[in-house]
Amino acid sequence: MRRASVLVGVITVLALGMVLGCSPAAKTGMLEFRANGEDFVRQGFVSKDGWTIAFDHVYVTLTEVTAYQTSPPYDPLSGGNIESKGKISLSGTHTVDLAEGGGDADPILVGEVGNAPVGQYNAISWKMVKAKDGPSTGYSLLVDGTAAKDGQKVDFEIKVESEYGYACGEYVGDERKGILKAGETSDLEMTFHFDHIFGDADTPPDDELNVGAVGFEPFAGAASGGRLVSDMIGLESALSESDFQALVDILPTLGHVGEGHCHCDSH
Repeated sequence: MRRASVLVGVITVLALGMVLGCSPAAKTGMLEFRANGEDFVRQGFVSKDGWTIAFDHVYVTLTEVTAYQTSPPYDPLSGGNIESKGKISLSGTHTVDLAEGGGDADPILVGEVGNAPVGQYNAISWKMVKAKDGPSTGYSLLVDGTAAKDGQKVDFEIKVESEYGYACGEYVGDERKGILKAGETSDLEMTFHFDHIFGDADTPPDDELNVGAVGFEPFAGAASGGRLVSDMIGLESALSESDFQALVDILPTLGHVGEGHCHCDSH
């Protein structure tokens, strides 16, 4: 009888181990959400019209950040809602400075969610909204920096009141992101392409990027005493009609997932 009791005990322990091993807790990991202004923001660059731009601060305010497991994959070019078999959200509203850190700094950690179900998170959405406090209060985007060309220098602070909602598919880049395994950490990235506003001297002039970009010359022309501090209302009167409209058209295109595109609704 004693040997039988021992045997029953062993079987019970093994069964319990199998149950625990298959429990939901064993099928989760940590999912990080990061924001990236790329080397354009961290290291600076030359605009399509020859202005060397360096950024001191680039504040974006993000909320309703949500990751999805979708099948079939979400197509941002078609727009519409992201249909998913599972999703997780990062709580709260977060203002981050994309220019924080040195030239080789990692993308900014916005937040993380523990106990996230394993699987492939191949879509992400977020809203860029007006900050309610901090250095960018009242604006969804604040770009603070310096531009120089041919002995001229312009300190600028460009502030954007409009709010934007982005819905994006899978990250496109040198590595895949969002593949979460049990007990491990994976990340998703919200990427912002500021060369879309100013253009890029390292890209051919007739490239679509530079054709659509405003450049920096119009902003320099709106400066007074080597300084430009303006929101979109001010820029509407300071820029030419075509340059201002180009800026309005470009701002919704800032949000990406690496090189992957997003669908954007502006408010």
